[in-house]
Amino acid sequence: MNALNGRVKLPSRHKISRDVVSFYLMERQKLYKHLSNPKTAIHLTTDTWTSSCQKINYMVVTAHFITEDFVMHKRVVNFREVDTHKAEDMARELLICINEWGMKNVMTMTVDNAKTNDAAINIIVKELPGIYENGKHFHIRCMAHIINLVVKMGLKHEVYHVKNLQDAVKYIRSSPQRIKTFKQAMKDAAVESQRFLCGETPTRWNSTFELLRSAYDVKDAFLEYSHQDPMFQKTVGRVPSHSDFEMIKKMMEFLEKFKKKTEKVSCSTKPIFHTYTREILDIEQHLRKHETNPDFMFMVPDMKDKYDKYWGDYDTISDYVFFATLLDPQCNSKFMKVVFTQMLKAKNKNKKMSADEIESKACAKVIDIECKLDKFFKTYLERSNMTSSSQQETREEVVNFDDENEFFGSYMTSGSFPSTSSESQLQRYLNEDPIGFDKGSGKIMRCDSRSLLEWQEALICTQDWLRNSSLPIYDYDEVHNVLADDDLAIDIVDAIHNLKLTEKRSGN
Repeated sequence: MNALNGRVKLPSRHKISRDVVSFYLMERQKLYKHLSNPKTAIHLTTDTWTSSCQKINYMVVTAHFITEDFVMHKRVVNFREVDTHKAEDMARELLICINEWGMKNVMTMTVDNAKTNDAAINIIVKELPGIYENGKHFHIRCMAHIINLVVKMGLKHEVYHVKNLQDAVKYIRSSPQRIKTFKQAMKDAAVESQRFLCGETPTRWNSTFELLRSAYDVKDAFLEYSHQDPMFQKTVGRVPSHSDFEMIKKMMEFLEKFKKKTEKVSCSTKPIFHTYTREILDIEQHLRKHETNPDFMFMVPDMKDKYDKYWGDYDTISDYVFFATLLDPQCNSKFMKVVFTQMLKAKNKNKKMSADEIESKACAKVIDIECKLDKFFKTYLERSNMTSSSQQETREEVVNFDDENEFFGSYMTSGSFPSTSSESQLQRYLNEDPIGFDKGSGKIMRCDSRSLLEWQEALICTQDWLRNSSLPIYDYDEVHNVLADDDLAIDIVDAIHNLKLTEKRSGN
């Protein structure tokens, strides 16, 4: 900075550290007011992992909520060390987090599909007072994680052409000299792609997709590379050829649907829960379309079995999913009948149900969900001290539509939306026609580890709250340097403790 502009005086690390903590304490007080408000419906997401370098188990909790001005927010509210990944330890830390923030209206918790998470959720449900429907719909399964499981079931089958390319990429990426030689081969073969060969991560199926895509973009360089590295063909057995890349292209097209779905449902800046049903049925339709394709018929059955485990039966899906779909102005009750009909048809593999039975069951399920939503709606009004007539009705005539969803696209273009009359505001809304759309490692410190974790939690939360910056506001080495100063560390930890005590007293 001095070389760039000598007149700039950078503040000391102590000043910066105190400013960060000051911001954290100020923002925490503001956030506490929202999260401790009984009217604020809070949806939590959480994940745990083990640090590869420290061998410590960590848990992070994120709160999602909507303020009174109907703005959606996402805030990291917890970053803690947990003893183990056992259900009891996880549930205890989650309950501590909920109580520290004074949360009184936690509606759902989204986790991945590990059995320990299921057990932890069951413990939490028993401890939370005033939970909706006694926690019947509290547990939401992570959609992105289910997609990951579905795709991994297909990729466990070894595809000759894919395996050959994986071996080739692994060979090239195994040394800097080979990478340098391959880059020269790209130039010699006049390959102008900005991509380079991507490696694979065993736990992430999309890394396989990225490997295939990056290799396909530079496919003409492999033959040239084999001329420059005589050990290449001897080691991998065969240089990737035109026939290999023909199959790679087909595989990429098949996996593209899952990649886009994962990216879409991983969005946290806008509501996407109302698209849950249409997205999972689009996946089901995609699998059904490829189950007779000779190139994929060996993969699809296992993928379909995994899909059916989580999404094949509407009784295993949280009612909140269907509530959100009903409240989507593009869908309403008519679309729900299409949804349940399609799910029943997919389940009716042995043709045990007639068409009339399927339609009857679908209609009955729609009525059941509408009744549950009506009950839920009344509970919401009671908790919000509102009446149905006090709410403003707003309705846009045109909204954006995802034309990549083939299942929903066919429904929206069918044009068959009969209207009916109803008494309540909710029922009137549910029976309206869908609206149109446009396609358009650190120093030895005298400060204890508990203080370090609290300081790290403050920094991680503050970093999340300062989302306007794309760069981290700290690194772990700086945390250790700051905490090496006992006076500063004590001031920071005392301030955090005092704020939490104040929040606890005000909550009582």
